[in-house]
Amino acid sequence: MKNSTTTVDLIRHGEPAGGPMFRGSQDDPLSDLGWQQMRSAITATDQWDRVVTSPLLRCRRFAEELASARQLPLEVDDRLREISFGAWEGRTANAIMAETPDALTRFWSDPVTHLPPGGEPLAEFQTRVREAWQHWTVEAAGQQILVVCHGGVIRMVLAEVMGIPLDRSFAALAVPYACRSRVRIDQSDHGVLSCLLSHGT
Repeated sequence: MKNSTTTVDLIRHGEPAGGPMFRGSQDDPLSDLGWQQMRSAITATDQWDRVVTSPLLRCRRFAEELASARQLPLEVDDRLREISFGAWEGRTANAIMAETPDALTRFWSDPVTHLPPGGEPLAEFQTRVREAWQHWTVEAAGQQILVVCHGGVIRMVLAEVMGIPLDRSFAALAVPYACRSRVRIDQSDHGVLSCLLSHGT
């Protein structure tokens, strides 16, 4: 086994146009504030070998700008799309609570059992994010990469790294707009060790 250390920086998109709501697969671009949040989250000393992004506009447009400015390879991975929230998409938390008062509480406490109506099953979401994560940690072994994606995607990755049960994966971690998380993967003769180095804005 070849020894290597891979560093993966995960960053959630900034605020999308239209403000806070359940978006999922709804493809809104960043708001002006969202662009400011993303640009402020990146520093001149950040170094990456490549950028990987969700195909949704709120991630991809910033990833394209950054990759172009720094002359980095850019990869778009459809598996990094946000979870689909079904009938909740395009709706605010207040609107959902006004119609079904306990729905959000049940979802956050156990998203495996209490999906939004028509939403993507959490186990299926976990599987596709895990496949993307495993692919890029092998494809980019020994590199430093930036992944521009969504709150749900970051929760799935960190649940995988930290051993958080699936039914706790959404409630266990706060992932605000433009939040950055860094994961290090060390591969050696002793096996593969993944650990969370930092998480927050």
